[in-house]
Amino acid sequence: SNGPYIMSSPANGNDSKKFKGDIRSPGIPSRVIHVRKLPSDINEAEVISLGLPFGKVTNLLMLKGKNQAFLEMNTEEAAQTMVSYYSSVTPVIRNHPIFMQYSNHKELKTDNSPNQVRAQAALQAVNAVQTGSMAIAGVDPSGVTGPSPVLRVIVENLFYPVTLDVLHQIFSKFGTVLKVITFTKNNQFQALLQFADGLTAQHAKLALDGQNIYNACCTLRISFSKLTSLNVKYNNDKSRDYTRPDLPTGDSQPAIEHHAMAGAAFGLTMPGVPGALASLAIPGAAAAAAAAGRLGFPTLSGGHCVMLVSNLNPERVTPQCLFILFGVYGDVIRVKIMFNKKENALVQMSDGTQAQLAMSHLNGQKLYGRALRITLSKHTTVQLPREGHEDQGLTKDYSNSPLHRFKKPGSKNYSNIFPPSSTLHLSNIPPSVVEDDLKMLFSTSGALVKNFKFFQKDRKMALIQMGSVEEAIESLIEFHNHDLGENHHLRVSFSKSTI
Repeated sequence: SNGPYIMSSPANGNDSKKFKGDIRSPGIPSRVIHVRKLPSDINEAEVISLGLPFGKVTNLLMLKGKNQAFLEMNTEEAAQTMVSYYSSVTPVIRNHPIFMQYSNHKELKTDNSPNQVRAQAALQAVNAVQTGSMAIAGVDPSGVTGPSPVLRVIVENLFYPVTLDVLHQIFSKFGTVLKVITFTKNNQFQALLQFADGLTAQHAKLALDGQNIYNACCTLRISFSKLTSLNVKYNNDKSRDYTRPDLPTGDSQPAIEHHAMAGAAFGLTMPGVPGALASLAIPGAAAAAAAAGRLGFPTLSGGHCVMLVSNLNPERVTPQCLFILFGVYGDVIRVKIMFNKKENALVQMSDGTQAQLAMSHLNGQKLYGRALRITLSKHTTVQLPREGHEDQGLTKDYSNSPLHRFKKPGSKNYSNIFPPSSTLHLSNIPPSVVEDDLKMLFSTSGALVKNFKFFQKDRKMALIQMGSVEEAIESLIEFHNHDLGENHHLRVSFSKSTI
């Protein structure tokens, strides 16, 4: 047989036994895609839905005994887009990461075994639903052009920063997001976002237009773009083409390592999303967890507020330094550096939104010579050591710390959250402290002070520019809350301004 299994199959339809194995040629494109590591309770419709965003699925072979399947797309181009996309964003079904590559078979030949009859029935049902839903949506399936697959998104009332990854998580609920470009225009944060097809874009627009990302702020205003396709040149924190993981990062800031995030956030097209966001505001971190767990949208109070921070420098990092750094993006409740693996720590924020903010701003940033790697932890809280069990001060509880920046509701600190930058904003400076005092203080750690400027109207505040972003991060950790005398403790945060 030329097919991936022998045609004259036994009547029991056990496809696994007649499967001859697939000599994998991951580099040579084919319409047939070999899907591996599927959960054992997978059904035909779920496998088909992996391919739907990229084109028509023309055939399917399930090998349940091997947790594998073969999926045949209608064109080689559709298969290439699919394999390329999933090499950048690993699909997850019920906490199982799924892997795929080209098969060395150019097409699938099917027989009449019970498994194959079921697969064909599932394919026919999906195709009927697709054609039917196009008709319901007013789209003629015979080829009349429908709505553009590209949406223009404006985020109004931008109380929290919204990142490319947050948008990807939210819009992925409705189908496969192929490309995203973010930019600021007319002082508004905007994005162009390309789905695999116009129908999916239409569903997302109907569901999300006018909804808030976070509670009572960050309102989505969505319209169809005149563009039908986006041309993305760089993969970084401003733009991304998920079908081209090989693109350079360009001259923007270092690309945020998005694979862990996007992998967790990726959800199959979910026809049952409850009336879109309804009136729920979704903490971004909770959105990722919900997609991975196949939940509907989470409620406000939920969300993963514990992060796993890895690749730390064990010689330098302390719970206090993580408390100060992560405290720029929210109120840190507890920090635990792992006793047996001091390169890893758990950081618990007061809610999922703050964890999302900290993760999106700090992942990939350098601290004491090492790039931080941050993911959401499966833990819902950081446990304190039991009484009498000393852990060398590696676990600290900060729930009553006076240094929390966001205790007051509506605190102005919310509107001053910026990514790490080489320029720091200093405040609470007493009148007797002059420029040279502060330049001297910040150079005591061995860092380079490149520039300094007091605010003209208010000399309690100043900007100080360090030699690099990494030096600025370390200076913030060292000098935030530094006692300047006269009962003034220095306040340090990242600035969006340059001197």
